[in-house]
Amino acid sequence: MSEHCNCGGREHHHTEEQSKYEFVLSKYTVAPDDNDVAKMVKQIIDEKVEKNNTLEVKKLLFNCIDLTTLKCTDSEESVLKFTEKVNLFEDKYPDIQNVAAICVYPNFAKIVSESLEVESVGIACVSGGFPSSQTFQEIKVAETAMAIHDGASEIDIVLSVGKFLSGDYEGVCDEIEELKSVCGEKHLKVILETGALKTAENIKKASILSIYSGADFIKTSTGKESPAATPEAAYVMCNTIKEYYANTGNKIGFKPAGGINTVHDALVYYTIVKEVLGEEWLNNKLFRLGTSRLANLLLSEIIGEETKFF
Repeated sequence: MSEHCNCGGREHHHTEEQSKYEFVLSKYTVAPDDNDVAKMVKQIIDEKVEKNNTLEVKKLLFNCIDLTTLKCTDSEESVLKFTEKVNLFEDKYPDIQNVAAICVYPNFAKIVSESLEVESVGIACVSGGFPSSQTFQEIKVAETAMAIHDGASEIDIVLSVGKFLSGDYEGVCDEIEELKSVCGEKHLKVILETGALKTAENIKKASILSIYSGADFIKTSTGKESPAATPEAAYVMCNTIKEYYANTGNKIGFKPAGGINTVHDALVYYTIVKEVLGEEWLNNKLFRLGTSRLANLLLSEIIGEETKFF
């Protein structure tokens, strides 16, 4: 609150709003130094990942995949084929639990909804001006509402990174709150675009503000910026989720996405979630992996021979 502010009413209101968000941030511990994060992550990877390299873990990881196609070449025909693969998986591999969701652009929600036959698989749509979040708020609301109307059961939006970096926490939070109100009971995942946020401090602040504003999941990246997901960003995000849970008793999900290219990458994220958040988070209600190429790699290791099923 600015006692010596002699500005107009509107400016004063803005200062009050900003202090509300600063107050929320002040309730959390300061983010660790980036070098310390890197050391802690290296220790976890060096000491813990290999023991999680098991068939059981790989099956769980497969069940946590948001099978994603977000290409400019996507078409109704290609998305239909993509969805049919998920349908066929049930018959071909009855002993392996299917992926968690199919993730597509909003204009394909209807075709996925009409053709998906597997009840356990969700329909996730990127929305809100993905991947840059640079469009009118009214467009973000309309796009999200249309995706849900057409069958989306989960919505992935991108944090307004420009607003966040310029300190407009009110603008960031208002957007997320409004889009969460459009989603209602449907899960809202907020993508932080951690590669653009760069520091552990920024990633922690963005995580807190997203959760405070109604995110059901926080997600690392769109996959369109470099770097995308990193173990260091995951560590900071998971620690924030842990702290929020300790403060409120509410569990928020975590989704690394972008640049998850190998089974080892997936095992690293699994291990970070396990070490920071614990076994309770190791299911597809609270842990997802956004990827396309990983599905075939995991499946190949699970069945013991190379396959390109998806």
